[in-house]
Amino acid sequence: MKIDLHIHSNHSDGRMPLESIFEEAHQRGIGLISITDHDAIDAQEAAMHLAHGYGIAYICGLELNITFSHPDFKKGKRVSLDILAYQFNIRDRPLIKKLGDLKAYREKRAERILEKINDELFKENRPPFTHKDLEAIQEEVDGTFGRPHIAAYMVKQGLVADKQEAFDRYLVKCNVPKMPVSLPEASELIRKAGGKLLLAHPNHPRGTSLISLTASLEEQQRIIEKAMLPYIDGVECWHSAHDAETAAFYADFAEKRGLMVSGGSDCHQSPLLMGTVDVPPMVAKQFGFNLEA
Repeated sequence: MKIDLHIHSNHSDGRMPLESIFEEAHQRGIGLISITDHDAIDAQEAAMHLAHGYGIAYICGLELNITFSHPDFKKGKRVSLDILAYQFNIRDRPLIKKLGDLKAYREKRAERILEKINDELFKENRPPFTHKDLEAIQEEVDGTFGRPHIAAYMVKQGLVADKQEAFDRYLVKCNVPKMPVSLPEASELIRKAGGKLLLAHPNHPRGTSLISLTASLEEQQRIIEKAMLPYIDGVECWHSAHDAETAAFYADFAEKRGLMVSGGSDCHQSPLLMGTVDVPPMVAKQFGFNLEA
């Protein structure tokens, strides 16, 4: 059976609702799954019920964005990284509160981004976005409100040809920083909720990863050893953006350090990557599942 412990639903920035995801997972022979929406766990209870109905083993999941810096790289400048949390208590009050704070901040951040975009539109003699535009964008959001939703709306309004142009012309220039969450803070939050914390896709060439500090696997390993080990329980080795060398390197590193390992497609349903990453059965055993039984 297949394993996929990194899937996003339309409760964050995935395209498909949970029901469609689990129907597809069933069709693809996925035996162990986790929905890891960005900064949101409101889909977890429904996901558990759907998994049970399809006879699929389930691990509650979450992907959190954190800020991280290391004095030896980029002069200590802060960068964004992602961490994956598993097997936490989905009713943990401090966790729920923090995620609520992040959601509220995201909405304020979106307003500030639109204000900055309006400055650019003014320079181009184009009409500005109004509060009605913000409401229209929010109506299209099922979960986590982020820049991709603004980009999609700009395409819909004919301001840009596609999302990439929206980012290139406006959203990179008009960005507003996310609410900072440090690795120690995230670690304490997840561990007190009974969960495990794993560094997500550490060598993702296009994502929020350690590549933003260094492309050297050996230097990435040094960063983890010097600054992360007290706060993480494992690392995501198998990922749709990791090549075979990266997966083998991190699996070997995790074994030597006694760390957990995980793997998944990071599927946002565009394209539909679910179950396409070859994740070894031993990953399931770490979480208490024996798919070979």
